[in-house]
Amino acid sequence: MDENRGEANRGGQIRGTAGGTASVPLSVLDLVTVGAGRTASQALRTGVDIARLAERRGFHRFWVAEHHSMPGVASSSPAVILAHLAAHTERIRLGSGGVMLPNHAPLVIAEQFGTLEAMAPGRVDLGLGRAPGTDGATAAALRRTDRLNEGADDFPQQLAELTRFLDDDFPDGHPYARIHAVPGPVQATSPGGVQSTARPPVWLLGSSGFSARLAGVLGLPFAFAHHFSARNTVPALDLYRESFEPSAVLDAPYALIGVSALAADEEREARRQVLTGALSMVRLRTGRPGLVPSPEEAEAYDFSPMEREFVDSWLADVIHGTADEVRSGLDALAKRTGADELMITANAHGGEARLRSYELIADAYGLPDLG
Repeated sequence: MDENRGEANRGGQIRGTAGGTASVPLSVLDLVTVGAGRTASQALRTGVDIARLAERRGFHRFWVAEHHSMPGVASSSPAVILAHLAAHTERIRLGSGGVMLPNHAPLVIAEQFGTLEAMAPGRVDLGLGRAPGTDGATAAALRRTDRLNEGADDFPQQLAELTRFLDDDFPDGHPYARIHAVPGPVQATSPGGVQSTARPPVWLLGSSGFSARLAGVLGLPFAFAHHFSARNTVPALDLYRESFEPSAVLDAPYALIGVSALAADEEREARRQVLTGALSMVRLRTGRPGLVPSPEEAEAYDFSPMEREFVDSWLADVIHGTADEVRSGLDALAKRTGADELMITANAHGGEARLRSYELIADAYGLPDLG
């Protein structure tokens, strides 16, 4: 990779700027959750509404995740959703949090995100994970193989291949040297080409130490899934920072963490809303994935002692309450982990509660209303 080109293309697109009284940049992760009694179309419209709100209130970026075979999560196709969001926003960074690389051919991802970069120049992030984003049987169907460990073990090689496609710089003699991801840099070097050589910056995502170490060694930005692996957050971030080697992309580590947080006008209402997500997780962990239950259904559910123990443990890592309580929780988490950015995900049954949460959090930090 051309070092100067890498710096010009990506260095300035990674680090965000804190707004209002926030100590670090604030961003949004949306799972496009589908509540009971609601449709995927409604969930996708809510995603657009949240992205527009996040843009208007100065959140730094808006990412969507890749999940499969989960009725309550309609984000199986991040690139398609991001194209839709690009058409409805103008400034906010958009990205994947993330695309599960072993599920896809690297060339396909390079083509998809090259297309997104052409749609929204300079504001697309490519976050990559190595987990399947689903159960083993679904992963086998996606990958057309039952050798699932092979995908994880091959992740560094798949990442290197994807990066070569993104930069269009396979060396002479390589089997793929004459293959080009289009849209992409090859259009800038073709006769009459005026295409920018810029491409989306690559992030590595993880919930353990593997991607943390790899991101550090490669000098890439790192996103950790604190929202479902809170016990591993500090060790993984420490490993990332200890492993970090300056690169054309970053001269110092940059780590964001995903955080489950929901604010409401009253503490009791926040508890009602986050209980729906907890019940969804109980059902998912016990092989019964479904639509996100309503607050009424979650309150009426008869949790077994084992389920109640899981719920209490799960909710201990979900920051919820009034806007001031959520702000205090987010500030404490940023200080404890040293995260460079907080990416907030608000999981609840209805879009209204999630929209209200982001508005309250923006107000709590005095984020400007950019109109």
